[in-house]
Amino acid sequence: MTLSLILSSCTVSCHLYSKRMKVAALLAVVAAAVAADPPPLSDEFIDRLQSIHKTWQAGRNFHPDLSMRYIHRLMGVHPDSKFHLPPVTHHSIPSGFRLPDEFDSRAAWPMCPTLNEIRDQGSCGSCWAFGAVEVMSDRTCIHSSGKQNIHYSSENLVSCCHICGFGCNGGFPGSAFKYWVNTGLVSGGSFNSSQGCQPYLISPCEHHVKGSRPKCSEGGGTPKCSKTCERSYSVDYDHDLHQGSKAYSIPKDEDQIKYEIMTNGPVEGAFTVYVDFLHYKTGVYQHTHGLPLGGHAIRVLGWGVEEDTPYWLCANSWNTDWGDNGYFKILRGSDHCGIESEIAAGLP
Repeated sequence: MTLSLILSSCTVSCHLYSKRMKVAALLAVVAAAVAADPPPLSDEFIDRLQSIHKTWQAGRNFHPDLSMRYIHRLMGVHPDSKFHLPPVTHHSIPSGFRLPDEFDSRAAWPMCPTLNEIRDQGSCGSCWAFGAVEVMSDRTCIHSSGKQNIHYSSENLVSCCHICGFGCNGGFPGSAFKYWVNTGLVSGGSFNSSQGCQPYLISPCEHHVKGSRPKCSEGGGTPKCSKTCERSYSVDYDHDLHQGSKAYSIPKDEDQIKYEIMTNGPVEGAFTVYVDFLHYKTGVYQHTHGLPLGGHAIRVLGWGVEEDTPYWLCANSWNTDWGDNGYFKILRGSDHCGIESEIAAGLP
């Protein structure tokens, strides 16, 4: 072997070795930072968040003794959800049309009571279903000019939509709208509400601070699919089925998402939840500290600007004692945590 080949081989080897050492050093730094972190639900972790200058305020939402396995279970968007989105719809926004700086579906359609409701998914990774039925309920009212008010059943969707994923173990938001169009869903309100054909069977639990609800448990499977209504409901299952007319997704484009919301109503979005999001109270959330926990689906109601920071206005499904009475704002316009990448919707 010539001297030049030997030197060339040494240069390549040394370069690869250097890259490996840099990666190893970076991983060591990350590992050290994680090891130095206090427990995610501890007062110390919240204190650390409160000391960081940011666009939002942190505080206690979850009981410090709650299992992180339970928390992980709440993140019910399956990692493959992006492969199950319905076809993309592109809006032709009229030339010269100016999108407003702020928009809130609750103010735009005050005749629709579901727009003001916050549901509770309980001990189940059913956020993908909750975001979907909330949007379906809102849009049925909006597109009927307030004449039709129906609570689509999260119970029916979680337990019976086998193309949607794995029930309480995670699912695909986009497939929920396809199922609505192809099969239909019955009505059903919250747990123990006796509202509609199939109310939600999984009870709310005290996953927040101390309260009157029972303690949360980590286990619990997906309820069995039933094709009957509860006895107190006067309509049979088949006659209570309501179908959508179209399922679609919106491209990762801020103006397209805005135009869709103000034209047709709220949409379902999905994003990556980090530990710091658990402690959100007010302001415009931006991830600042903590590891990722998984994908989570929510309902996007509108947008605005707070202290020069643009945001999406969203409704969560962790009851009203989480966050800002169940709502939160998240940074808009930069696909923060993936919030603009998986927007799904449908028409009644």
